[in-house]
Amino acid sequence: MNIKQQFSLSLDDDAFIQCSTWIETILQEYKTVIQLDYQGYLNHCKRVAACCLTLCQDNGSETIYKIAIAAAFHDIGIWTAKTIDYLSPSVDQMQQYLITNDLLDWEKEIALMITEHHKLTKAEFSEYPLVEYFRQADYADFSLGLLRSNIPVNQFKKLTKQFPNFGFHKTLIYLGIKRLVQKPWSPLPMFKW
Repeated sequence: MNIKQQFSLSLDDDAFIQCSTWIETILQEYKTVIQLDYQGYLNHCKRVAACCLTLCQDNGSETIYKIAIAAAFHDIGIWTAKTIDYLSPSVDQMQQYLITNDLLDWEKEIALMITEHHKLTKAEFSEYPLVEYFRQADYADFSLGLLRSNIPVNQFKKLTKQFPNFGFHKTLIYLGIKRLVQKPWSPLPMFKW
């Protein structure tokens, strides 16, 4: 990405509205499973999706839908499997969604978007650039904007104001501490190099 591109990154509002609508539709089925964490997770998903759309600068309908699916399912295993070791259960839920909606052609790409989103180093999948954009987008939100990957600070602040945390990061901290106490040899199994 050249300097000009870095300064011209912006979010297409129409694409984000479409993506948000897909996320809400998908997560509606999980509202009773997620319970008190629902609004916090929904807002996290929307912030991640907005950041991913900003980074990829692709507003095609397939891209928007793929980002929405990945965003909705990327952490869902926390609640469906009741674990912080949630990547595989999250992929399982995503696969069921793709089967139900006849979208299995997207399985590999979206599975990588989910399994690689906590990779500490660059996710290098030239065939699937969304994998790295999604990883960067999740880190932007996970780090509370400290690692924004060229996402304009004013845009990130606007997202956090429009879609507040509602305790989502506190939930992650609580689950991380709980896992550390239970399995100190494997405190954060979702992270990888």
